[in-house]
Amino acid sequence: MTQQIRVVIVDDHPMVTEGIQAILETYDDIRVVGTLANGREAIDEVSTLAPDVMLLDLNMPEVGGLSATEIILERRPGTRILILSMHDSAEYISTALSHGAMGYILKDVPTEEIRTAIDTVMRGERYLCTGATASLAPKTADGREPLTSREQTILLELAQGKTNREVAGELDISVRTVETHRKNIKRKLGISSTAGLTRYALEHGVLQGTGVGF
Repeated sequence: MTQQIRVVIVDDHPMVTEGIQAILETYDDIRVVGTLANGREAIDEVSTLAPDVMLLDLNMPEVGGLSATEIILERRPGTRILILSMHDSAEYISTALSHGAMGYILKDVPTEEIRTAIDTVMRGERYLCTGATASLAPKTADGREPLTSREQTILLELAQGKTNREVAGELDISVRTVETHRKNIKRKLGISSTAGLTRYALEHGVLQGTGVGF
């Protein structure tokens, strides 16, 4: 039997810790060895609980996530720290990584992405959720984030009037993935409606496959 991944969840909102714990306990190879309420508890308990991965909220009373990260890594360098946060600003993300965190995930990510993040940092690799990656992406000359090639493809499909399900079938991806891309496209372009996406595609030649405007 594969050795279980020991996980500690640190957040001052019980509903968050309970929700994540319930998700992770559905996996046989993950064991939640502790749920803590603040950075001070995380610092005090890290040696005893000996987690492989610690999911650590950024904003907590007593000791915040950034300070806790530094101290925890001093006491137990082998701990992989994944920051949990509602903030997707580049400043927050860069600061967390510079303090030693191996990953950054937003609290509204799909449940399976938390599992993906844990597996990634267990391999010794850095993990940033889609929203965090977008925040760190370079900007275009007008200050707008460029669309990825996948987002350009999905925009083309959506502009043709296809539903999320039809796009998912066409590209052999999940409907949830299409929904995530659709949300990111709207955010990047500053467009709130499907009609707005279609209008953008027409105005920038997307429907003719020119790719103008990207």
